[in-house]
Amino acid sequence: MADAGLIPKDIDGVATAGEHPWSVAASLGITPKWVDGTNVGGCSYMLHVRHAAAAIAAGYCTTVLITHGESGRSQVAPARYAENPASLFGQFEAPYGLGVPVTQVTLPAMRYLKETGTTEEDLALLAVIQREWALKNPRAQTKVPITVDEVLGSPMICYPFRRLLCCLVTDGGGALILTSAERAKDFPTKPVYIMGTGEGVEHPIVSMMHDFTTSRAFRLSGEAAFGSAGITHTDVDHLMLYDPFAHVPFYALEDLGFCKRGEAKYFYRERRAAIGGALPVNTNGGGLSYQHSGMYGMFALQESVRQMRGAAAAQIEGAKISVCHGIGSMFSAAGTIIFTNEA
Repeated sequence: MADAGLIPKDIDGVATAGEHPWSVAASLGITPKWVDGTNVGGCSYMLHVRHAAAAIAAGYCTTVLITHGESGRSQVAPARYAENPASLFGQFEAPYGLGVPVTQVTLPAMRYLKETGTTEEDLALLAVIQREWALKNPRAQTKVPITVDEVLGSPMICYPFRRLLCCLVTDGGGALILTSAERAKDFPTKPVYIMGTGEGVEHPIVSMMHDFTTSRAFRLSGEAAFGSAGITHTDVDHLMLYDPFAHVPFYALEDLGFCKRGEAKYFYRERRAAIGGALPVNTNGGGLSYQHSGMYGMFALQESVRQMRGAAAAQIEGAKISVCHGIGSMFSAAGTIIFTNEA
């Protein structure tokens, strides 16, 4: 709010996930006319942006605070939910050894590697490139360069994921303010505009994925965002892809249409996603090297906004369009937001 030159009474919409909107509103002294508590995992904040833009356009509210805070590392007052043994997960996955996320994402990851010819070395190279980006980010938790050999030599957590192929576990928080383009002209900071949005869901548990090598939720979300923005992939200057584990950006590159099936590995082998590459990806270091509080979508959005403002730590010169894409749970949901710095 301070960044936008606002105070709590200027806010009439609140969106958050994990915490309840009424708790956030009451704690901050906000009396909202519109709230959104959508929680579909880490991409919830992408959906909040989409929903808030629609609410503002419909006149339900004028100025929305989207906010996130989570103590993933220190576990201060964590939300704990007992898994119902009668649920789909309780019946069909938990009895067979699936539990924490790293044991669930192995199912699609192993099938994807097998069918596309992507290797463990490709996953490791992605982690190395994202660490290179993180070294430019003073906020990043990790500030030591790594090599492919070091990634592949890190402790095995759950095959094929070694520790350096898994996201960090951090505390973190962030917020965005959304309002109309007309009202944003009065703000002290340079506004960033929303060009297109999309969302999608597919399944409640990972073993129900229609195809382990591609995400229907990703495709639905990406198609809607690009369709509403009216742009092509060649128009995109910057890309943020939620990376809870090293294989997820490979899916996103292919399912969003930046390359054909099985070709995402070449983005990293040819360093197209790296510093100086044709399409910079995860320029803050991503969930693998920047931070990951548990619901990382907020931080991906913020990096897109910073890039479009020209204020990012690893600023991409001349960037005009940024695509930000998030995953929710085990490929269960997706959200895509396309930003620009041109009115």
